[in-house]
Amino acid sequence: MNETISRMMQHRSIRKYSDRPVTKDLVEQIVSAGQMASSSSNVQAYSVIAVTDAARKAKLAELCGDQAYVAKCPVFLVWCADLSRLKRAAERHIPSQATYEGTTENFIVATVDAALAAQNAAVAAESLGLGIVYIGGIRNQSEQVASLLELPRLAYPVFGMCLGYPDQDPGLRPRLPLPAVLHWNGYDAAGQDEQVAAYDEVMSKYLHERTGGTKDTPWSELMAEKLAQPARLHMREFLRKRGFELK
Repeated sequence: MNETISRMMQHRSIRKYSDRPVTKDLVEQIVSAGQMASSSSNVQAYSVIAVTDAARKAKLAELCGDQAYVAKCPVFLVWCADLSRLKRAAERHIPSQATYEGTTENFIVATVDAALAAQNAAVAAESLGLGIVYIGGIRNQSEQVASLLELPRLAYPVFGMCLGYPDQDPGLRPRLPLPAVLHWNGYDAAGQDEQVAAYDEVMSKYLHERTGGTKDTPWSELMAEKLAQPARLHMREFLRKRGFELK
């Protein structure tokens, strides 16, 4: 195992940060590393909003579900799928021709591009001694976030990312057994239930230790409960208003 893989295998979500500032140059270096991620047809259909203003971070923390670490982290990055840049290019070069920026395919491309770039940035940040945590709660009140950040049409916030120097040392969260996710030459459903059952035991023990014995719910039960709860049902209409027709 080389240094890069070893560092990636030590990833933990960091939710408590020291007062040590994260400089503008460091943020630019981290996002530049993110830019070198693969991009479908080189469209680079994403933008990043780096939020350092205390009042704006506090408002975003509220919109994300009162997640205090959004307000307290030195820098909060909002990763956006963004097709507005491509639309403007089309208006310049082929103004009379129909374009299809709002399709489901282009929505997927832009969302995946943002995710790939963000994960590159996360690895870069951790290599520099910083910590991160992804914030899906940025989609809790998407319209308000888009307005606050002045996002153009055809751009939407995919997730946030807290960035700062860690002030905690949480344990590693176990992942599913490799055979549960790695299939050779085709999807192999045989044995999947056994893999999940094995993971349930690991996660129950992990939760019991992490919570001092107050929780030990198996992973599969937590996931079943998650699927039974409607989440962010506003997103389809929000995306339509943003220009993603999803044809």
